[in-house]
Amino acid sequence: MARQTDAIATNEQLTGQYDEYLMPIWKDLHVPVERASGCTLEDFEGNEYLDLFSGIAVTNVGHGDDAVVEAAKAQLDEFVHGCTYVHPHEPAAELAERLAEITPGDLQKSFFCNSGTEAVEGAIKLARKYTGSKEVVALEMGFHGRTLGSLALTGNNAYKADMAPTINDVAHTPAPYRYRSPSREADDETFVERTGADLERVIGTHTADDLAAIVVEPVMGEGGIIVPPTGYLRRLKEIAREHGALLIVDEVQSGYGRTGKLFASDHYDAVPDILTQAKGIANGLPLGAFTAPAEIANAFESGDHLSTFGGNPVACAAALATIDRLEEAVLANAREQGAWLGDELATLEDEYDVVGDARGLGLMRGLEFVDPDAGTGPAGVAPEPDAEFAKHVGKRLRERGIVAGVGGYYKNVLRVQPPLSIDREQLERGVAGIRESIDAELEDDR
Repeated sequence: MARQTDAIATNEQLTGQYDEYLMPIWKDLHVPVERASGCTLEDFEGNEYLDLFSGIAVTNVGHGDDAVVEAAKAQLDEFVHGCTYVHPHEPAAELAERLAEITPGDLQKSFFCNSGTEAVEGAIKLARKYTGSKEVVALEMGFHGRTLGSLALTGNNAYKADMAPTINDVAHTPAPYRYRSPSREADDETFVERTGADLERVIGTHTADDLAAIVVEPVMGEGGIIVPPTGYLRRLKEIAREHGALLIVDEVQSGYGRTGKLFASDHYDAVPDILTQAKGIANGLPLGAFTAPAEIANAFESGDHLSTFGGNPVACAAALATIDRLEEAVLANAREQGAWLGDELATLEDEYDVVGDARGLGLMRGLEFVDPDAGTGPAGVAPEPDAEFAKHVGKRLRERGIVAGVGGYYKNVLRVQPPLSIDREQLERGVAGIRESIDAELEDDR
């Protein structure tokens, strides 16, 4: 087939190229994008969309933020690549020092890579090297990446079909999914005690007393925006210590202001032993990192772990500018708008039987859709999940010029994770669109 040389002019042309030349990476191309600015996407036919998903929680300070773009451009004029682990350069050094300042507790030394998946895999290697143990416990319904190692940690067989994860020493413990837990009515202390008992049972029955790490998302993104109670991370760290293991907190999706604080860990009273980062770290440029206290980090010896492109100077420059923007104003806006959004989504839960649960922190929010007439679903404590309803609401939103995510373990959660720079008028439009989409779907169901 002859190479197409003309510029893309329509959405159909772009999707045709995807079908012809890209491997099947997504079941449904949502909104083709020619350009983006702030919280707005524009397709190849001039249609504009309000972005309530940020490329899966990535463009946290907004698409095309001037300060981030200028920082990246300035570094492009200096040099593009030197391999951080062969040629030391200032952007990586400055960013590593900055991460030591902004991450929780005594986390000090970072390793730079290109993605969240790589950060998780590197963190596991570091935990194994430091502890001398091999086994890992992760959460059911958790998500940590799609390479073979990180996929072994991911607690969802929908991502694992036809694959063979290479890390065999992994066990899974129940997620703190309160809405569908038999302990949903318990107070926080009791709920934490019971989830901790589940973890101890899993360690006792599914491991060989060789535990290197417990891996957890402080807010579970792909699992359906699941927020644990305050004492949860502290209890997990206590259990990890009892078994000579480390607590790895995966902040790939929840970090960089997404929950209203720089890291979701900051909402809790436990400092991770290793913290993984990516997505929002450089506002769209590929960069990941994992950070640990010096004692743990120094377990790595030269050559134990390397990355050719990790810590790319252009991406590091963008990350430094992103952190500046978050601290200047964007983080405060995320807290303000997130609180308002939480109240509005809670109102939808009160008004609609099909909205089983509204939950989240900051601008990491989810609406779980259910079928109130189908009886109880998993664990027998909440209505049956309604994935079709959620899918149709997402489609109706796109028809109204609004992009949001649909996911969760049962694929029934509308995920609202806009750029943290979003203003109240834009959020009001988004909530109105959600309400209209629910009403339209209910009307069609009658």
